[in-house]
Amino acid sequence: MRRDTDTTRILVTGGAGFIGSAYVDALLGPGGNGRTAVTVLDRLTYAGSTDHLSAVWDHSDFAFVRGCVCDADLVDGLVARHDQIVNVAAESHVDRSIRDGGAFVRTNVLGTQTLLDAAVRHGAELFLQVSTDEVYGSLAEGAADENAALRPSSPYSASKASADLVALSYARTHGLDVRVTRCANNFGPRQYPEKLVPILLTRLLEGGNLPIYGDGRHTRDWLYVDDHVRALEAVRSFGAPGEVYNVGGTEAMTNLELARRLIARFGTGRERIEHVPDRKGHDRRYAVDATKISEELGFWPRVSFEDGLKRTFDWYC
Repeated sequence: MRRDTDTTRILVTGGAGFIGSAYVDALLGPGGNGRTAVTVLDRLTYAGSTDHLSAVWDHSDFAFVRGCVCDADLVDGLVARHDQIVNVAAESHVDRSIRDGGAFVRTNVLGTQTLLDAAVRHGAELFLQVSTDEVYGSLAEGAADENAALRPSSPYSASKASADLVALSYARTHGLDVRVTRCANNFGPRQYPEKLVPILLTRLLEGGNLPIYGDGRHTRDWLYVDDHVRALEAVRSFGAPGEVYNVGGTEAMTNLELARRLIARFGTGRERIEHVPDRKGHDRRYAVDATKISEELGFWPRVSFEDGLKRTFDWYC
């Protein structure tokens, strides 16, 4: 229960990662409301780093705890001292999930359930579950709205879909204020170079070939990370309990088109695209209908794809 009505105490899991650290920066940085205290819980796997939190590390309302969301005792003690939970913690790379699905089920499903149990025990005000458009699976045409069937294809997307359903079940069963976001592909600074945009940019900077799975005609919708953060804040601040909100990108394109645009924009003329064997079960196309978040919460992306690319390239330089 809240102890200080002037300050909202938020536990951000996975807050030392790519999206999580951008979210913490927004909460505590110059654009924040000044009435928020943040604790980050992060296991500091290969994709997380305390360096990502350097801008807020010395903030008087910031604390960091190294640990796992599956550690029930640790989670219980932390949730007891916070008003709200924003669950960004996740194993998130599809290729890794194909090699080791167990790690994804443990962190993404068991970890979420561990947090939810603690939230119910301690009467948390709100639980924001950060998910992905991949839970809807591959779409030949059209776009999935929030009521579309979940048809995940990879162990990663299946673990996220499972976590979403577990979270929503706690809203129905326990009356917990759960809100779920499902976002398009993110890119931006601090993203670990296993995802497509940072892989291609780092290869460009190194003067190497740009690897593209299969024929390269897999289509993704792209959103700059700062816009995703704004969407999370809109849902946390103004969303409705028990609701799901899709967060769409600013531009959809094939992976092949993305590589060509990067070469044209940032290349030296020596780079070439290298087609590599396709990923198992590679979804052909993702697309979400984001009408709900725009009409109900007034959220629209502000950063164009080209501007986001320039910001990202500058950071990797």
